[in-house]
Amino acid sequence: MATFLFDKIIFGPVKSRRLGVSLGVNLLPTNDKVCSFDCVYCECGRTPKKYEEKAILPSRIEVFQKLKKKLKEMAFENLLPDVITFAGNGEPTLHPEFAGIIEDTIQLRDSLSPKARIAVLSNATMLHKKEIFSALLKINDNIQKLDSAFEETIQTLDCPRGTFSLKKIVDQLMEFDGKVIIQTMFVRGSINGKSFDNTTEKEISAWIELLKKINPLQVMIYTIARDTPINTIEKISQQELNSIAACLEESGFNVQVSA
Repeated sequence: MATFLFDKIIFGPVKSRRLGVSLGVNLLPTNDKVCSFDCVYCECGRTPKKYEEKAILPSRIEVFQKLKKKLKEMAFENLLPDVITFAGNGEPTLHPEFAGIIEDTIQLRDSLSPKARIAVLSNATMLHKKEIFSALLKINDNIQKLDSAFEETIQTLDCPRGTFSLKKIVDQLMEFDGKVIIQTMFVRGSINGKSFDNTTEKEISAWIELLKKINPLQVMIYTIARDTPINTIEKISQQELNSIAACLEESGFNVQVSA
């Protein structure tokens, strides 16, 4: 199925299902995907196993200049964003200057768009780096992925690159002391003859138990809305998402549902 890459460093604004009017920041190449996951459902396609040439990331000063220019344009048009969102073609926290870029963005937000939130959509694989963890504590919406309480399911859905430990990820999420939002993609289907479904009672029960340990500010649950790299993935119905949300609410969580 058709997927796409963001072809700019600053993109949008777009109407986000979860965040409102969002001005996107892509810290990855505009012509390739760079990620520590290879999620089977990613709208940007699969993560390359090898690159024909070295991936070129935008510099800190380039991000600063382009974001400043765009925010000034939006202020002039009286169309400032609800949120400045770090997302794009892969995992934003892989950028070597991520912490400094967050500092710059806070400065620009405070001076040019003080009502805007700053959000990062991350897969939680870089939380072991102190500078990344500290930077994420400084933003409004620290949104981290947790697609399952079972490592086998995560290996099937998210296909982590390199060493991965779900226990370590959960321990690091707990260290936020509640200053984190958990996002979970619910899908079912098959890949290479292997079935997956993270909506089963077993999956949901174990996932909620992990959430109780993490104690997030909010839990965002959603399903696919765009094309995916493989055509054997099934979108979860609104009714099913609402049922999962009800289980979360019974456990005391603040829930946001996007179908």
